[in-house]
Amino acid sequence: MIASPARRALVVACAVLALVVAVFVSILVGPAGLTPRGVLLDMADQLPYVRVESGLTPRQQAILWKIRMPRIVLGALVGAMLALAGAAYQGVFRNPLADPYLLGVSSGAGLGATLAIVFGAAAGFAGVPVAAFVGGLLAVGATYTLGRTVGGVRSEVVVILAGVAVAAFANAAQTFFMQLHDDTLRQVYSWMLGRLATDGWTEVLVVLPYVVATAAVIVAHRRTLDVMAVGDVEAASLGIDPARVRLLLVCVATLGTAAVVAAGGLIGFVGIVVPHAVRLLVGHGHRLLLPLSLIAGAAFLVVADVAARTLMAPAELPIGVVTAAVGAPFFLLVLRRSRGVS
Repeated sequence: MIASPARRALVVACAVLALVVAVFVSILVGPAGLTPRGVLLDMADQLPYVRVESGLTPRQQAILWKIRMPRIVLGALVGAMLALAGAAYQGVFRNPLADPYLLGVSSGAGLGATLAIVFGAAAGFAGVPVAAFVGGLLAVGATYTLGRTVGGVRSEVVVILAGVAVAAFANAAQTFFMQLHDDTLRQVYSWMLGRLATDGWTEVLVVLPYVVATAAVIVAHRRTLDVMAVGDVEAASLGIDPARVRLLLVCVATLGTAAVVAAGGLIGFVGIVVPHAVRLLVGHGHRLLLPLSLIAGAAFLVVADVAARTLMAPAELPIGVVTAAVGAPFFLLVLRRSRGVS
């Protein structure tokens, strides 16, 4: 749809600008009284060999750099990873309804987090998030094992159905343990609905390597995904092993997804909404779709977090509620369009 390099560069520049605006708005919104001028000057003061007086009080500086910036960066990383993984899943499975939770990542992570909560695992980032991370990876491993025993990993349909079965089992187990320990229901549901609460930069530093590595691998396969879009037989005739590429990208996308789910909880619909919105603007080519999904996903979740913080202030909505409010109608629209195409 967008052919010329100049137009592609313009679209990418607009996406980056939208992300910058979203980040800046997220910094300013809130009761701390931060001003655009003060924030910009304080950011400039962080640069090497630059010393300026921002006018922010020590309390405002602490809010900016120890509370808001870590939360914004974490939200951007989570949104970027979920959107990029969604675009990758939709590419390898040629399924417009695929998202990062397709193979049971969310259900496995939810079960892992529930077990960590109800059995009193180590609190904080070393407990529940780690259990969620392990649970998500184990769920995907079970999905591929089941898919291989049933019909091999050659058919994306078999893998999808295996993912549905694994997710159903994990959800049932999660419900069982929640009923056994109903005193932990509030804590479990709080994590399941998604949150971007941070303890300084710790979560960001833990998640960042996974997101960078995953994004590098997925984007590096953008041309391969374009070839696979024509079908496995045609791709194999061009020297591509579809099963191997599918397994690699699913494993890599799942690793990144499990990492951000462990940090932010179960934030749904980002992997469906963002890639489809980008696809409507730039077409189906993954050369532009993947990087734009990454940028737009970051901007989308930053804006969603602003809404979560302000719609019921001083109370805070779970960010998963905000993304579901936007994503559920969009999902129905995608489902209707897919039905019309078929």
